[in-house]
Amino acid sequence: MEQALIRSLMNKDFYDDHRGIRCPDKLFTKDMRKIKNSVDYAMQQYDRTVTPDEVEVLFMANNPTLTTAQKQAYGDLFTRIKKESPLGNDVAQEVLSKLFQQVVGEEIANLGFDYVNGSQSSLEPLRNLLEQYGDDFIPTMNIEWADISIETLLAKNAMEARWAFNIPSLTRKIEGVNEGHLIEVGARPNTGKTSFHASMIAGENGFARQGARCVVLCNEESVHRVGMRYLTASSNMNQYEIKDNPKVAHERYSAVKDNIKLYDSTGRDMAWVESIAKSFKPDVVILDMGDKFAKTAGFARQDEALKANAVHARMIAKQYNCAIFYMSQLSAEAEGKVVLNQAMMEGSRTGKAAEADLMLLLAKNPDVEGEEEQSPQRHINVVKNKLSGWHGKIVCELDYKTARYTA
Repeated sequence: MEQALIRSLMNKDFYDDHRGIRCPDKLFTKDMRKIKNSVDYAMQQYDRTVTPDEVEVLFMANNPTLTTAQKQAYGDLFTRIKKESPLGNDVAQEVLSKLFQQVVGEEIANLGFDYVNGSQSSLEPLRNLLEQYGDDFIPTMNIEWADISIETLLAKNAMEARWAFNIPSLTRKIEGVNEGHLIEVGARPNTGKTSFHASMIAGENGFARQGARCVVLCNEESVHRVGMRYLTASSNMNQYEIKDNPKVAHERYSAVKDNIKLYDSTGRDMAWVESIAKSFKPDVVILDMGDKFAKTAGFARQDEALKANAVHARMIAKQYNCAIFYMSQLSAEAEGKVVLNQAMMEGSRTGKAAEADLMLLLAKNPDVEGEEEQSPQRHINVVKNKLSGWHGKIVCELDYKTARYTA
């Protein structure tokens, strides 16, 4: 950490904000303290931001009596400093402020020890210490305030969605989604949750065809089984048709394949999902299933863990500018029903729902005794909608064989 702080102090603006008693030498180890002295010298001499190479040259020039072994040791220190990325200004300020407070706290504690053992009786040294540092206990913050110009507000709140849904009846009510949105999708088992996101991304006019970089993180079904849904949805062909006409399937699949990445995420948590978002910068992320990324350790109840999981997912969507679809199971209360509500979300009736910008609950028609074929009709219940405000139920159909939702 002190190496990163030394690197940050080479920035003139940061140095000027923390010179003198705000960055006492006591913060650093003996060898690093000598390097900081060279940073101080460089700032006094040149009054500008300096590089680690420049500080190293000054250090070696001002310490001509170093032995060969010492030069090698300090050279290694400078090598490590050069590999450090400067801390963000806000992070560096917070770290430096906390270290500074610790140093002052130690000085106060030492005075307290002197009072206890009788070697100091006057409170004057303590008064002088507090007056000397004054408001330096309060960190200096550089904040980039939000742009609230008319142009920015209109652009950020535009009704046009970046990624449009490809189910016309749904699009008429909710055009689509943008970066920063958390969309929770719930359904009972065997309703068509996986087919829903496969169709939404790889189907005709889906997100991938619109140019969205899509990451699908699977911890429920095998990644190749999910991948087959994406292949059938993109080609509009069932598995047997694909075997009989691989050339046609390849042509249709190639139009979306490069924009779709699948990964078996079994056993992973939301911190890992954040690493994926940071590293690959996707436009759309599918968490299938979202609840299985939750950590339960440290929580007294499951609903608390699931709420924290959803909070983390929403943070990832906002911080890394992507739309996240959080797939969930619905409780047994939803079985056989086509009109659904938020309270049917399994494991967390209100906690997860509170974080969603949009909540879509999928239902199918109740099975009819004696009928071999299930009804293809599906009901999309829009039970929470901060995007357009519309709430209600949309009826569409699912072709199981091609994993496509249609109007």
